[in-house]
Amino acid sequence: MKIRFDKLKALSKPIQLSVALAVIAISIFLFTISNVYTETYEIERFSNASETIRSPITIEDTRETERRQREALQSVDDRFEISQEVTEERIEYVAELFDAIASVHQPNDQEETDDNSIERSTSEKLQELKQILSSEITDQVSDEVLLTLIAIDDNEKEVAYELLTTSLQEIFNEGVQREQIESSVKQLNQRLQYSSMADEIKEALFEIGEFAIVENSFFSIEETMEAERQAIDNVEPAMIRAGEVIVREDQTITNEIYDKLTLVGLLNSDRNIFPILGLLIFTLLLTAVLAYSFVYYIDSVYLDMKRLFALVLIVVFTLAIMKFISFFSTDGNQLYLLTPIATSSMLLRILYRERLALIFSIVFAILATIIFNGQIPGSLHLEAGIYMLFGQLCVIITLIGIKDRMAILKAVLATGVVNILVILGFLFLSYESYQLMEILRYASYGFISAVMSGIVTIGVLPFFESILGILSDTKLLTLASPNHPLLRKILTEAPGTYHHSVMVANLSEAACEAIGANGLLARVASYYHDLGKTKQPHYFIENQMGMRNPHDYLSPKQSATIILAHPHDGASILKDHRLPREIIDVAEQHHGTSLLKYFYYKEKEHNKEVREADYRYQGPLPQTKESAVISICDSVEAAVRSLDEPTRERIDDFIQSIVQERLNDGQLDDSALTFKELRKIKQTIQETLNGIYHSRIQYPTTKKEDI
Repeated sequence: MKIRFDKLKALSKPIQLSVALAVIAISIFLFTISNVYTETYEIERFSNASETIRSPITIEDTRETERRQREALQSVDDRFEISQEVTEERIEYVAELFDAIASVHQPNDQEETDDNSIERSTSEKLQELKQILSSEITDQVSDEVLLTLIAIDDNEKEVAYELLTTSLQEIFNEGVQREQIESSVKQLNQRLQYSSMADEIKEALFEIGEFAIVENSFFSIEETMEAERQAIDNVEPAMIRAGEVIVREDQTITNEIYDKLTLVGLLNSDRNIFPILGLLIFTLLLTAVLAYSFVYYIDSVYLDMKRLFALVLIVVFTLAIMKFISFFSTDGNQLYLLTPIATSSMLLRILYRERLALIFSIVFAILATIIFNGQIPGSLHLEAGIYMLFGQLCVIITLIGIKDRMAILKAVLATGVVNILVILGFLFLSYESYQLMEILRYASYGFISAVMSGIVTIGVLPFFESILGILSDTKLLTLASPNHPLLRKILTEAPGTYHHSVMVANLSEAACEAIGANGLLARVASYYHDLGKTKQPHYFIENQMGMRNPHDYLSPKQSATIILAHPHDGASILKDHRLPREIIDVAEQHHGTSLLKYFYYKEKEHNKEVREADYRYQGPLPQTKESAVISICDSVEAAVRSLDEPTRERIDDFIQSIVQERLNDGQLDDSALTFKELRKIKQTIQETLNGIYHSRIQYPTTKKEDI
């Protein structure tokens, strides 16, 4: 049982379109509002949370980040710079001391060996040594240490020098700060204790080392500041991720939790008005684009109430499917790849035209970026939008010019391949490494999406075709089958009419495709447009086939009554067999209210009072471009077929005269055909007929003896 639109049909088309656009806009708004709007709460500090609350957005917790930076800054130790000048200076003092000791004269074998002479010699050497040493050394190094070093032999002196300078160099290289001088001296003492030298030499070296060790590591403000800067830079920002649990049910709202709730906007009810305003603007922009497209690019034949109702159903169904899948889709499972988005493009392409399907494919792709954003306000899932756009475009391209019932299967296979390619493109563009099983899993999602789209399309098409009474291309292909009972009826009962209808179908399809009208509809409607002639087929000249014309036995009025009745007879038969309204309209309208000239003028020969209205078809006038084209092709084909010698010039003249006569008689006034389209129609019909009735070469007759 078909849905009735009687009350709605009474509304004008602009109002019907406005209602449909309003419903579409409301649907878009309602299905996407949860993706931009977040619920706010009235919560007090130190109360218990009534539910688990998650962050709706990803945002930096600046307070936590600053706290981490302070901790990192406090952990940075002061940086010190070791002065090589100080190190070299102190080592040079030690070298100066040992060089000076080496320069004083040692006692030789000829010198006296008595105690007084030794004391005198040592005293002289000490005085000489103190004279050549720097005051810094003589002031801090005791005479006993100098005498000890003077008394040791050269080998011991060399070992002592090497041990002392090596130890000092290591200590200085580690850096000696002011507060570390004492510990550095102890460190030197420990090093000296492990040597095998005599104790008095160790003590002397220790005193010299104690003199040499001074502060050589000084605070560096530049290095300290650089270390602090690096410590701050190494601190990762404290992020609150979208979906992260801020507080669990029955958990106490501490100051820290309260601050986080404030930061993500869950306590600010005023803040939520802006996403709603943004979504409202976005929805109005999309609706405006749709409205402009309907007004300027979509044929008004597709804006009747049934088709607008079907369009709204397709939009709501598509949005509902996307929204449902978005509840289960996450970054980890990518279930959005399973969305059978190609269903919408298949239905729009089959039930409407390519242009409408293309417009909505872009709209659905844009909406997918919002619906699959994980309900994170302000973010868009661009991959989902791109994926669904390519799938829909593939369907539209594949279904252009449907020629058979396998078109949907071909579209499913092509869309599956395109989906897989898009998915592989995303995987290979990413920096992540995927296992083979993951790649196969995601690729299978794309193919399953295409298959599901085909299954859903096949499943819901009967609803639109039968319940809503919408004529689709697949339905037209079914009606075009020669095995259809009505076509077989024409073929068997009126074969001449059948041949005429096939010729008209060829002409009409070519002409409609030339002007962008529905060529398939024109072809199928042409097959059935003269079905009424089967009621009395022999009264139409194409079916008489050598028999005497029965109109010779009738008056012009009787003949006209039979001829004028065939459009409505055909429409009556088509209604009885429940054929689509578009086919019935063509049967009724293909003659419009044109005049049956032959019988009118024949009657006028002996009845000057004859009324012209009695010899006109009842109409109505052709209401669509397809119906108008068929009416022209019907007259042209019948006229050209009657020509004895259909030359190019005569064919062109006939076409021009018929079209001009139709225009002058007002038969094309309601069809919305433009003069530009009429020129294309005439040109296409001329080319097609000239191809059929082109002049053939006359071959000479072959004699029997030449065979």
